[in-house]
Amino acid sequence: MATVIFVDETTSGVRRDAWRLAVAEERLTLRELIRRRVHREVAEHDAGRPGAFHGPGRPTPAERTLNGDHRRPEDRAVDPERQFLDAVEAFGRNGFLVLVGDRQIEDLDAELDLRADTEVCFLKLVPLVGG
Repeated sequence: MATVIFVDETTSGVRRDAWRLAVAEERLTLRELIRRRVHREVAEHDAGRPGAFHGPGRPTPAERTLNGDHRRPEDRAVDPERQFLDAVEAFGRNGFLVLVGDRQIEDLDAELDLRADTEVCFLKLVPLVGG
């Protein structure tokens, strides 16, 4: 069994705390790894874990309007498949890069070798001012 350590960073230097995900397989595609990450984060969000949703996808404006913090946790559901598709779309338009170890992964269908404590960095690209 492998453990993936997810790290979120921005090009401006902001780094969120890392978190771990146990993975039974030793090889997964980047697409499947993103799917598992998004589904876990949505499940934690829907379970009422405090804090904002931080997945590579984001709740749609309609979901944010309908699912404001004033609602009960069971009423704040976010669609995990929609979030996954949004994350894939963001990856495709260079909204974020994925680094596994020190190697950038450019293909969603690239198979990743996962070992104990494989670090996967989601680097969100911040647009330049005026650009």
